[in-house]
Amino acid sequence: MIKLNENFFKFPGGYLFAEMGKRSAAYQAEHPDKEIISLGIGDVTLPLAKPVTDAMQKAVAEMAAKETFHGYGNVRGYEWLRKAVLDGDYVPYGVHFDLDEIFMNDGSKTDCGNIIELFGNELTIAVCEPTYPVYVDANVMAGKAGDYHAETGQWDHVLYLPCRAESDFAPVVPGENDPVPDLIYLCYPNNPTGAMISKELLQQWVDYARAHGSVILYDGAYVGFIDTPGAPHTIYECEGAKECAIELRSFSKTAGFTGVRLGYTIVPKELVIGGKSLNAMWFRRQRTKCNGISYITQRGGEAVYTPEGRKETAAQIAYYRNNCAVIRREMEALGYTVYGGKDAPYVWVKLPAGETSWQYFDRLLADANVIGAPGSGFGPSGEGYFRFTGFNTLEKTEEALERIRKKM
Repeated sequence: MIKLNENFFKFPGGYLFAEMGKRSAAYQAEHPDKEIISLGIGDVTLPLAKPVTDAMQKAVAEMAAKETFHGYGNVRGYEWLRKAVLDGDYVPYGVHFDLDEIFMNDGSKTDCGNIIELFGNELTIAVCEPTYPVYVDANVMAGKAGDYHAETGQWDHVLYLPCRAESDFAPVVPGENDPVPDLIYLCYPNNPTGAMISKELLQQWVDYARAHGSVILYDGAYVGFIDTPGAPHTIYECEGAKECAIELRSFSKTAGFTGVRLGYTIVPKELVIGGKSLNAMWFRRQRTKCNGISYITQRGGEAVYTPEGRKETAAQIAYYRNNCAVIRREMEALGYTVYGGKDAPYVWVKLPAGETSWQYFDRLLADANVIGAPGSGFGPSGEGYFRFTGFNTLEKTEEALERIRKKM
């Protein structure tokens, strides 16, 4: 009999968002007359900016003519898009790359899971806790996380970096006597807490990684939402970061590409381990397993960086940020302690004592017909918290909060 990957059977339960969908679907089936409002999953609701759709429609027309048809493109992405990424996302912050250090992908979640192929199994992974589930789950599937311990809710080879309210949900750099992680996942602006890291603390992490030979996997999927003056817009603003960090970015939340799929990964040439270039390794991996992103999608991505594209996507981000402000205001008025929602599209709410986050999920669904994300789904430290997103429409967001005010 063929052997299966046993790591898939180590998970203690279902994927967070799948479980949320299962429970909400079961409730909807029993109450077909009820309208459920979702403030749970981070999916956008506004349509793509017009410059983007115009560019994509033009690209479709090009694909219909022999003279302008495009087949396979550069596995890293078309040079004109990578140049737009460099000039739009990095040069304004004093950061420069060679274009072959930029790799386009179909969304940062894909590379968050795939990038670990560059590393062996005998290593320690550090994650902020609570954390986005993919960071841990991808390592579990690859056999890098070890075994799960139900009593602690933790994995053998994962070093958990507690992110508490008292530290503004930022991870503390390990001390001299603490275990040294090989891979360090950092996500800022943060999912799920909505927190932002200071440049000073981020520099400390870069210094730590360089001193200990660690690699930072920096998820900047929500960078477009940063509103705090002086906050770092890329880890490469920190001195020495090119020697120790890989950065992952997404068009999903900043340009509404959740249904289009586009992102990119930066693998600097200076990032060398044991004399081996991670940039060269990643290029070899991509040539083998990826044929690039569609020409049509990449033309849409290029349009994001035009003046009109910038203007319209900025307006969309402001719209979602305003939804977060509504959630913050109304939940605080109800007596909840609320975090986030300023530099990120997520609002992190502390729940009343004595109620688990899944109990609150079920009560919120049954009493108010509203969905959010239970904090425990992001790790043990998330218990006692609940995540709301600002990605629904303003009308539905206000209606959801009105229901919570009346029913909860």
